[in-house]
Amino acid sequence: MTSTGVRTEAEDSGPSGYAAARLRLLTEGARSGPPRRAALAGLTDDWLAGLFGAGAEGLRGVSLVAVGGYGRGELSPRSDLDLLLLHDNGDPAAIAALADRIWYPVWDLGLALDHSVRTPAEARRTAGEDLKVQLGLLDARHLAGDLGLTAGLRTAVLADWRNQAPKRLPQLQELCAERAERQGELQYLLEPDLKEARGGLRDATALRAVAASWLADAPREGLDDARRRLLDVRDALHLATGRATDRLALQEQDQVAAELGLLDADTLLRQVYEAARLVSYASDVTWREVGRVLRSRAVRPRLRSMLGGGRQVAERSPLAEGVVEQEGEVVLARAARPDRDPVLPLRAAAAAAQAGLPLSLHAVRRMAAGVRPLPTPWPAEAREQLVTLLGSGPPTIEVWEALEAEGLITRLIPDWERVRCRPQRNAVHIWTVDRHLIETAVRASEFTRRVSRPDLLLVAALLHDIGKGWPGDHSVAGEIIARDVAGRIGFDRTDVAVLATLVRHHLLLIETATRRDLEDPATVRSVAEAVGSQGTLELLHALTEADALATGPAAWSSWRGSLVADLVKRVSAVLAGDSPADPEAAAPTAEQERLAIEAIATGSPVLALRAQTEAPTEEATGEPEPLGVELLIAVPDQPGVLPAVSGVLAMHRLTVRAAELRSLRLPDGVDGSVLLLDWRVAAEYGSLPQAARLRADLVRALDGSLDIAGRLAERDAAYPRRRGVVAPPARVTVASAASRLATVIEVRAQDAPGLLFRIGRALEDAGVRVRSAHVSTLGANAVDAFYVAGPQGAPLPGEEAVAVARKLEEMLRG
Repeated sequence: MTSTGVRTEAEDSGPSGYAAARLRLLTEGARSGPPRRAALAGLTDDWLAGLFGAGAEGLRGVSLVAVGGYGRGELSPRSDLDLLLLHDNGDPAAIAALADRIWYPVWDLGLALDHSVRTPAEARRTAGEDLKVQLGLLDARHLAGDLGLTAGLRTAVLADWRNQAPKRLPQLQELCAERAERQGELQYLLEPDLKEARGGLRDATALRAVAASWLADAPREGLDDARRRLLDVRDALHLATGRATDRLALQEQDQVAAELGLLDADTLLRQVYEAARLVSYASDVTWREVGRVLRSRAVRPRLRSMLGGGRQVAERSPLAEGVVEQEGEVVLARAARPDRDPVLPLRAAAAAAQAGLPLSLHAVRRMAAGVRPLPTPWPAEAREQLVTLLGSGPPTIEVWEALEAEGLITRLIPDWERVRCRPQRNAVHIWTVDRHLIETAVRASEFTRRVSRPDLLLVAALLHDIGKGWPGDHSVAGEIIARDVAGRIGFDRTDVAVLATLVRHHLLLIETATRRDLEDPATVRSVAEAVGSQGTLELLHALTEADALATGPAAWSSWRGSLVADLVKRVSAVLAGDSPADPEAAAPTAEQERLAIEAIATGSPVLALRAQTEAPTEEATGEPEPLGVELLIAVPDQPGVLPAVSGVLAMHRLTVRAAELRSLRLPDGVDGSVLLLDWRVAAEYGSLPQAARLRADLVRALDGSLDIAGRLAERDAAYPRRRGVVAPPARVTVASAASRLATVIEVRAQDAPGLLFRIGRALEDAGVRVRSAHVSTLGANAVDAFYVAGPQGAPLPGEEAVAVARKLEEMLRG
C-alpha cells in the first residue's frame, strides 16, 4: 500500500494516473532509499493488479507474479519490470488476451519489461534449464489472481532449488566468477558497474540464493546495509541520468553524490567501495563454506562404507602457537585464549598467509571480539609476525582483507582508517590507496633477496602512501605518520629514521631518473644527501620498483627500470666512502670469556641459556613478554661447528631468530682458539629443551656419532611441510671489498627448519672455513652473511668465491 491518495489516482486514472503518481513519487524529496523503493513497488503493484483485474474477469487458475528484483520489491526509478503470467492450462486465447491487456500499457509508458507466460510445470522446466530463470523465481511474489497457484509454484521452485543445490550452486559460483572476470572488482573501479562488477548487486542476490538453498549462509552482519547503499546509489544514478544504467561514470559522480547529499564524488566512491568490499568478503566466505559442505557430503558416504559408520572428527594440524589448520581453513586451537594473547591475530594471519590458506570467519570474529590491544611499543613477536604476513606474497591479500573486514587492521594501525577504501583519481593507479599499499608489500616480497633488511622494505611498502589521507604532500605527511607507526610497532630509533626516509623519499628515484639530468653532478649529490647510506639506497631502489609495479602496467617499464638503475649506480658511487664494520671488532663480555676458558679447559662445548624479556610498558598488564632465549656456546675451534650447532637446534625444533659466530681472542696465557656462538632461539612448538640435552647432542654431532642429516630427513618425510607460498628463489652473492681479512658470502633465502644446517654443511663441503657469521631472521626471510677463508686463512680468490656462492645457491634452490 502506498501513501494516501496515490493508490486511488493510479486505479482511477489508468496509465496516465499511474505515470503522474510515479513521477511525483520520484521527484518529491520526502522519501528516498528503501521507503521510496517500497512505495514505488507498491504503486506499481496496485496499477498492475488493476490491469490484471480488468482483463481477467471470468478467468480461473491465473495469477500475475513479480520475479527478480521486482519480486524483492527493489524497484529503482528505471528498473525493469520482471513479470510472469502464470496459468493452469486454461483457454489459450483468453490467456493471450489477458497478457496483452497487461503488457501493452507497460510498453506504452516506456517502461522496460521482462515478461513470460507459463504454466507451473513450464516455469519449473525452464528454471531447470536456465539458472538465471531459476534465480528470478526464487524471489517470486504474488501480485494478483489465484494466490494458491502462485504459492504452489513458489513452494515447488524452492524445493527444486534445495534438492538441486549440490549441482546448481557450483554453476552459480562459476557464473559469478565469469562475471567478475569480465566486469572487474567494484571496490577498485573508478567507473564501476554497480550491478555486474564483483561485489555488486548481482553478487548480493547470489548470496540470497545460497541462503535459500539451506546449504550455507553468508555472514549477515552489515550485508543488508551494503545492499541498501548500492541500491541507493543506483537510484540516484537513474534519477541523475534519466537512464536505466548501472555504470557509475566519472562525469556523473558529482551529480549522484549531490543527489545523495554527500560531500563530493570521492565520498560517494568510498561508500560504494566499502559496500562492495563487504559483499565481496561475504561472497568469499560463503563460497568457501559451500565448497566445504559439498566436499564433506561427497566424502562422508565413502568414509562410512570404509569405516563402518560413526562420526568423523575433523583433523587439526598445528601451524603456530594457538593456530591450527582444519578442513582447509586456519582456525584457533582449542586452548587459544585471545583475551590473554594480544599477538594472536598477527600470528594467526602470518600462519595463514605462509600456508596459503584462508582465515576462518569464526576465528577472525572470535579474535576481534576478545583480543586485548597490543602494548606500545609492540613486543618483538608481534613485529616479526607482521613482517612475516607482509612477506608472504599473494596470500597476504586475502588474509589482510579478512582482518580488515572485522576491524582488526584499524585497531593495529589506527592511521589505516584514512586510506581505507580511498579512491585514487589517476589513470595510472588501478587500486584504492589501501589495496595499493598491500599490493606494494606483495611486490616487495619478491625483492626481499635484494636487500639486507627485508623487514624494513616490507613495512615501508605498507606505509609509503599512508599520508594520502591527509592534506598536502602525502610524502611529507607520510613521513610523520611513518615515524609514529614504526615507533609503536617497536622498531628502534635507527630503523624508525630509515623508514621515515623511505616514506619521505619513496618517489625520489623514479622522479629524479625520469625528470632530471643524471650527468649533472648536483643531481646525483642531492639524491645521495637525501638517502644518506648504501643500506637505505638499496631499500629505496627495491621500494621504488615494488611501488611502480603495484600501481599499474603504465607505471613501470624496462626503460624506466634502466634509468632508475643508472641513477642508483651513480648514487652508490658517491656513497662508497662508507667502510663496512669489522666483523671481529666486538670485545668479549666477562661471561663470554668465562665460557671460552671453560671450553678450552674441558675440550668440549659449553652452553649457557638465558631467557630474554621486555619489561611491560605502562599500557601493558600481566607478565613480561617473552622474546626467546639467548644461547651462548663456546666451542674449541674445529671444523664443522656451524652445521653441528644449527643441526642440533633444528632437531630440537628451535627457531634461530638471530645468530653470530666468531673467533674469540683469549686472555694472555691461555693457549688455544675458541669459537663463540651467540644465538637467540625460540621453540617452534611447546617448551624449550633442557641445556644438558642440547650439550649432549652437540658433543655427539661434533664427534660424528649423531647423524643430523638423517634425523632431519626422517622428520621431513614423516611431517612434510605445506607448500602454501611460492617464495622467491634463494640468492647468494659475494660482497666484493666488504672485508680485507675474509671473503663475505651473503645468503638471502626463505627461512625454514634446518636452513642454517644446510648452509653450514655446504660451506664445509666446499672446503672453506667460516671465520664469522652474522645470521638474522626477519619475518620469513633469512638474511645471512658468512665471512669465509681458504685453508691458509686468506680470502678466497675471486673466481673461487663466485664458484662457492654458485654451488651454495644451487643447493638452496634444489
